[in-house]
Amino acid sequence: MRPRLLSVVTILAFGAIAAPRARAQDADHLPAQVDSIATAVLDATGVPSASVAVVRHGALAYAHAYGMAKLDPRTPSDTTMRYAIGSISKQFTAAAILLLVQDHKVALDDPVSKFVPGVARGNEVTVRMLLSHTSGYQDFWPQDYVPPSMEQPTTPQHIIDRWAKQPLDFEPGTQWQYSNTNYIIAGLIVEKASGTPFTRFIHARILDALGIKSAVDFDALGPSAAQPIGYMRYGLGPLRPATPTGPGWMFGAGELAMTPTDLARWDIAMIDQSLLAPASYKTMETTVLLRNGVSSNYGLGVDVGQLGGHRIISHSGEVSGFTAENIVFPDDSAAIVVLTNQDAAPASGAIAQQIARVMFTTQDTLTASRTARARAIFDGLQKGTVDRSFFTADANAYFSPQALQDFAAGLAPLGTPASFVQTGQSSRGGMIERVYRVSFSGRVLRVWTYEMPNGQLEQYQVAPTG
Repeated sequence: MRPRLLSVVTILAFGAIAAPRARAQDADHLPAQVDSIATAVLDATGVPSASVAVVRHGALAYAHAYGMAKLDPRTPSDTTMRYAIGSISKQFTAAAILLLVQDHKVALDDPVSKFVPGVARGNEVTVRMLLSHTSGYQDFWPQDYVPPSMEQPTTPQHIIDRWAKQPLDFEPGTQWQYSNTNYIIAGLIVEKASGTPFTRFIHARILDALGIKSAVDFDALGPSAAQPIGYMRYGLGPLRPATPTGPGWMFGAGELAMTPTDLARWDIAMIDQSLLAPASYKTMETTVLLRNGVSSNYGLGVDVGQLGGHRIISHSGEVSGFTAENIVFPDDSAAIVVLTNQDAAPASGAIAQQIARVMFTTQDTLTASRTARARAIFDGLQKGTVDRSFFTADANAYFSPQALQDFAAGLAPLGTPASFVQTGQSSRGGMIERVYRVSFSGRVLRVWTYEMPNGQLEQYQVAPTG
């Protein structure tokens, strides 16, 4: 349920992965690319398994599972298995509130006290502030592990009494701070306004309406709700079954488990705007501004942003033993779902990042020849030389004797690259930027070039990946 870090990492790591309105890769290449990415990330991170679904052109394009759902006995993962999706559940809670807004039973600017009395500053904090994490209520679960108290059952009211009745962390609407407490309160508002138990409302108005049949209440059922075993590590130690939380802790903040293909159904509904009214989707997907006018980069239950000219609506999730990443590109009719069975691990975000790169990398007729040239330049730099006919006067000035000496000292010890592939292309300053991923055993570098209209290179840079 502590997802913001992974989402921000995802956004920063993508960078300018493609030019605006870049065409997606040929779908025929997609399965092999996804297989290669997922397998490599699991090998690098040691995460037991990943279950992936990719949407293109508004439909499920590919789904596959990798690794082990259980280590003892060893059980391969399968896309029909449910994984806990953690805080990705929050967008379902936000959608429930928006449905009630459409039913005229809730207004986003209603005070929280109208539905849940007794909370701090309840007459000032609004429903919109809850859903956008601008309320000031303290987060009851910021840790990336399960504290002893959370192993015991609880109730939403207990969480509210403990965390939502103390002084706010900041004045309502003045800051953005992720807080699971907000969505516990939001879940109760769904119950109070609808007169229906929260999970029953979610199933009847959202899951059943979209044909999402695999989803279950992970909060109530516990580990048995997710068919893989959820794992954790102490430092770099061995994988061990994660400590489960007691029932009641996740409620409206992280309650769902489902298959990746069913989460993709939700994403397709978001692309098609088939569940909520168009105005509700717009509200959900529009960044909320703080009182000083600064963007929170968060809508209602979703991160909002842009990647290389592509609008994204995203969220990650983490609960005991599981991490997940869900990225929707509404204007491109595309989405990526990655579910994994280890908590506090980067695999779900890393897999999603790399799939997005290959989905939105523009390839042209010069790709092969330009990659060969970039590789030849790299090989030369490992030896401290360059073919200056490839470069403009500016770039040749950059490659001074000292620069060539430093390039050779840093690159030669790495040996021959295991792979050298283009991962991105965009336009800047009248030039074409091409980005390459250079892989060695245990090391990955990023190379990027700026090509002039006459084909000469104005820039050739090499740096380690983050």
